[in-house]
Amino acid sequence: MTTPAPGAPECPSAVPLSGPGFHTEPHVVYRAMRSEHGPVVPVELPGGFPAWLVIGYRELHQVTSDGDLFPRDVGLWNQWGNIPEDWPLLPMIGRPMPSIYFTAGAEHRRHAAMVGQALEGIEPFELAGHCERLADRLIDGFCERGTADLIADFAVPLPVLVLARLVGFPDADGARIAAVLRDLADGGPGAQEAHLRFGEHMQRLLADRRAAPGDDVASRMLAYPGVFTDEEYVLDLMAITAAGHLTTADWIGNSLRLMLTDDQFAVALSGGRHSVAEAMNEVLWEECPTQILAGRWAARDTRLGGRSIRAGDMVLLGLGAANTDPHIRQHLSTTAGPPSQGGNSAHLAFSHGEYRCPFPAQETAEAIARTGIEVLLDRLPDLELSVPAHTLVRRQSAFLRGMTELPVRFTPVRPTGDFS
Repeated sequence: MTTPAPGAPECPSAVPLSGPGFHTEPHVVYRAMRSEHGPVVPVELPGGFPAWLVIGYRELHQVTSDGDLFPRDVGLWNQWGNIPEDWPLLPMIGRPMPSIYFTAGAEHRRHAAMVGQALEGIEPFELAGHCERLADRLIDGFCERGTADLIADFAVPLPVLVLARLVGFPDADGARIAAVLRDLADGGPGAQEAHLRFGEHMQRLLADRRAAPGDDVASRMLAYPGVFTDEEYVLDLMAITAAGHLTTADWIGNSLRLMLTDDQFAVALSGGRHSVAEAMNEVLWEECPTQILAGRWAARDTRLGGRSIRAGDMVLLGLGAANTDPHIRQHLSTTAGPPSQGGNSAHLAFSHGEYRCPFPAQETAEAIARTGIEVLLDRLPDLELSVPAHTLVRRQSAFLRGMTELPVRFTPVRPTGDFS
């Protein structure tokens, strides 16, 4: 344990949210946490800042169901006096700001209504067409080589290219947005500078769509009958794009990794046991892209999972741990049939309650991931891993679970054409 931040309570048993265990075998880490601490674990963020990690399914459901007691109001945090301006997790944790992601109560609902209506305007058949054409375009870029890195060449660029179109960016901006989001998600020294660049992209988009409205999310947000500032529009557009990009990329990457390393799962994705959609749902149980979500803050002193939570304490949502909680998994296995959860959507991969991922955004992510995988399997049916499975490397993050690369080989095929 590192030295606690000034003003932070001493907790000798706090678990640092870092280390190779989170990258390689998080289930082992969570099992040890349950054994020692129970469903609510004292943890330590980089810099020695304290928080509570909720890893019990029932306890997480309790937190996310009570938005008054555990709001997503970062302004409540009792550690603000200790946080340095250059803290690398600031872009992820956030600051008090007028965004759908960092507001609570009536203000959050005001933003959610505007964002929800803009996302609901995405036409499913048009979305599927974008996904198919952009997936084909990406595959055309490497299909003649007979080799590829399915993370860098496919899983990462596909979601951001689709989201850029949906939000209102021209295709030429897609790669630049992807680079910014990668730097932002890494949480390293460049994260804050990437956050500024991200905002600048959205400011330009807002100006363009105000001058020339189109059939896109940004234009529908501007047309929504409510009074919002440019800062609010920009922050909400940033939230939509950032939340949908890397999680969807990791959903694709984690699904493809299991397909290439697990024979039973490969049958599932090829249609022998489940549809692709059902197999991908199983990934959300076993390989949840968002392992830990920040966060909630206690509005007052309370008790949770046998722990005393103080007003202003940060409460982290252990979505990945909750999905593998043996108590809930045992219940689901005895009530829903076989151990596979492919057809059961009671997972918490998209969180729960008032602040969960908006349903239209969830549908969009599922369409991008499923369509992308279907196109890839159709175009390159003999994909196989080109390195030993045990050498594959995970992203160095306790918060996000995804692959850094996924090298494959396949029979070279000819490109199908130029896709608009």
